[in-house]
Amino acid sequence: MLRKYSYMMTRCAFVLLAISLSACSWFSSSSAGKPTDTYLQLGIRYMDLNKLELAKENLLKALEKESDNARAHSALAVLYEKINHFDQAKQHYDAALSISPDDIGIQNNYGKFLCDRRQFDRGLVLLTQATSNLLNDRPWMALTNAARCHLGMGQRPQAVTLLKQALDMNGQYSAALFEMQKISYQLGDYKAAEDYLQRYLGEANHTAETLWLGIQTEQALGNMSLANEYRNLLLDKFPLSNEAKQVSGIR
Repeated sequence: MLRKYSYMMTRCAFVLLAISLSACSWFSSSSAGKPTDTYLQLGIRYMDLNKLELAKENLLKALEKESDNARAHSALAVLYEKINHFDQAKQHYDAALSISPDDIGIQNNYGKFLCDRRQFDRGLVLLTQATSNLLNDRPWMALTNAARCHLGMGQRPQAVTLLKQALDMNGQYSAALFEMQKISYQLGDYKAAEDYLQRYLGEANHTAETLWLGIQTEQALGNMSLANEYRNLLLDKFPLSNEAKQVSGIR
């Protein structure tokens, strides 16, 4: 029974480690078999289910078993980032990077974290390392994070170049499609914004922000029926969002 449970958790872990817990984050794959790996896999699984206390408990147990496990530090850093404990997140990112400086997932996640904290130069260094590593089988993720970093620096042309590179590699990557939808709207290219939204919806569900942009885009194109459809969906699915508050009085 224990062997069967361990096998099932291993399968879950390989799936979870291959996808992002946030739009542009990922973890390196792990080899199962040690208690550390079991706790790590459980922690990631619980984090994916948004059961953050259980996730934290298991990830801390993983570090108790193996204090220099870079993957456990990285996962715990992402968890602390999710709950806005940024100082603790940075400590675990630093630990993970010092243990495994060439780990692509750590470079990507920490680079994104630093850019989100407006530490653009250091963030871009890590993201560039992740992008240029020939072993990286998902470079579009680091490219999109680097594009967001350039957007934070007010460098839209550089961001567009990187996003187009990301979409050339993976035209279905929803995070890059969303960023291009937003940029196209900001530039007044409403047809392109509409096209990027439709491509995005082929890969991911609406968010409050995609609906808000969709409303503005369709209004600019004169498609009031679709704009109203997006408005109703925004109020229904995300009634407490800032975007819903902005449109609640508009008929």
